Amino acid sequence: MAISVGDKIPAGKLKIAGPDGMKDVSTDELFGGKKVVLFAVPGAFTPTCSAKHLPGFVGKAKDIKAKGVDSIICLSVNDAFVMDAWGKAHHAADAVVMAADGNAEFTRALGLEFDASDFGMGVRAQRFALVVDDGVVKGAYVEAPSKFEVSSAEAILKKL
Repeated sequence: MAISVGDKIPAGKLKIAGPDGMKDVSTDELFGGKKVVLFAVPGAFTPTCSAKHLPGFVGKAKDIKAKGVDSIICLSVNDAFVMDAWGKAHHAADAVVMAADGNAEFTRALGLEFDASDFGMGVRAQRFALVVDDGVVKGAYVEAPSKFEVSSAEAILKKL
């Protein structure tokens, strides 16, 4: 069952690149005591994700943070090296935390995975955005298949 408004973010770890290399970061550390926008994409460097989703959040980061958001996190079922490279390609460093869920464990715990094996991609995250306050989901915006409407930076900015 997919996570929904009022649910607590599940415990887990994501990988994030830092100045000292890759590190595991707990969901408690990422979401505890903070207001966070978490958005997920099916894959780094894929068409809609690279042309619209990530660039939208990079471009609107200041506006989103001006609404009281402490952190914007981009999640994908990719490895941390790919997420780091994708973030650098889009100049995301100060705007968006690039979080890798390489084995889809966190994505599965959210109940927001889908099987993209027909595309040679295995298990991936659905396209979605969550507004999370101190680890509790306050807004959940999951896209219908092949859509990009409710999880964009512009749509989330309107919800904040």
